[in-house]
Amino acid sequence: MNMWPVIDMAATGQNIVRLRKRAGLTVRDLQRIFGFSSPQAIYKWQRGAAMPTVDNLVVLAAVFGVTINDIIICSGPSSVRIMA
Repeated sequence: MNMWPVIDMAATGQNIVRLRKRAGLTVRDLQRIFGFSSPQAIYKWQRGAAMPTVDNLVVLAAVFGVTINDIIICSGPSSVRIMA
């Protein structure tokens, strides 16, 4: 039986909102940082409707002063166990 952690997109989105506010940034600020023409991608991240790409996670981590692991919230086993 394989037991793997799974990204909790809703909790990750809430965490992005928390980290953004802690950094004193607005959604429009992030839009400008990423050079997006609209803020829709950021709103989707915050709602848990989509995840940032790995490249965008690297930027978010730098902007928020945290690691990628501090942004992503997982559910399920905290360690991976593979049983034959």
